[in-house]
Amino acid sequence: MNLKNYIASIPNYPVEGVTFRDISPLMGDGEAYREATQQIVEYAKEKQADMIVGPEARGFIIGCPVAYELGIGFAPARKKGKLPRETIEVDYGLEYGSDILTLHKDAIKPGQRVMICDDLLATGGTIEATIQLIEQLGGVVVGCAFLIELIDLNGRAKIEGYDIKALMEYAEAD
Repeated sequence: MNLKNYIASIPNYPVEGVTFRDISPLMGDGEAYREATQQIVEYAKEKQADMIVGPEARGFIIGCPVAYELGIGFAPARKKGKLPRETIEVDYGLEYGSDILTLHKDAIKPGQRVMICDDLLATGGTIEATIQLIEQLGGVVVGCAFLIELIDLNGRAKIEGYDIKALMEYAEAD
């Protein structure tokens, strides 16, 4: 199945010159969503992951069905102020400013094999922050799985040394 058939490309959104890659059609098609999830499940099995972490908010959409299928836990990495118990936090840069990502202090056990799941690898800032949170808690990041990688934005450089699986790649010209 060609998963790119289920991605909508919206030119000049959210700003002029940017093409937004919308995963909504993929999620709206049960067969395509299942296929994408299954590919990430197989990757997580290869990496022997025993915990999934997904950054807010689309990481939840990708990571939760993977964790469910594997029968392992899921931990949400959320923006500051969204998690109700004691957290750790990391400041990270965005294209226009910065933000703070948090994780519950007890979300990851030392030595736990963690896979990060998200919809998109762009500049890599959110994933780099997620990795830092997991490692602060003693977790071992065994892989990072994405539906889409925007290769022109070179997010891999920010998370160099970590294993990455992207189901689809797009260049701005695509």
